[in-house]
Amino acid sequence: MLSVVIATHDCERALVLTLAPLVAGAAEGVIREVIVADAGSSDQTAAVADMAGCRLLVSSGSIAVRLGAAIASAQAPWLMILRPGVVLDATWTGELSRFMAESEASAGRDVRAAVFRAAQRGNGARRAAATRPGSRDSPGALLSNRRLPDRRGLPGKRFAAPAGWPSHRHTAMRSLVR
Repeated sequence: MLSVVIATHDCERALVLTLAPLVAGAAEGVIREVIVADAGSSDQTAAVADMAGCRLLVSSGSIAVRLGAAIASAQAPWLMILRPGVVLDATWTGELSRFMAESEASAGRDVRAAVFRAAQRGNGARRAAATRPGSRDSPGALLSNRRLPDRRGLPGKRFAAPAGWPSHRHTAMRSLVR
């Protein structure tokens, strides 16, 4: 199962775009929860999150602090961190399920994560495309098993909050977004 974390601040329209494809994942049992880590938006971001059934965490802290709190409260063994406006492709649930199953099957040998860079679409929505490990492109999404070692190589009870996003072991994955 998967916990989805989205850090927001005054981005109600982008949040709607990102949440819409997640419905399929919830219906198929892939998503356990969606956590919106908001910076105290003055628009309708909180209302959108509430209507979609998301858990809303509001904090005036930095994005790293908000993401860290949301990640620490996540319940599922897998985490997906999305930027608002990233729109997952219709096939994302199957691709993600396969990726997680392959990673779990090789547990202990090759714990993996996937990073996606954001690419602008014509309608202003971002899509994510697979990126190579170590790429300097701005990531739009991150998928990781909570067992992924932290920056010191320790088994992950705690997932390191992104500061440019993961600097440790990860494997590129093909695009899951339109």
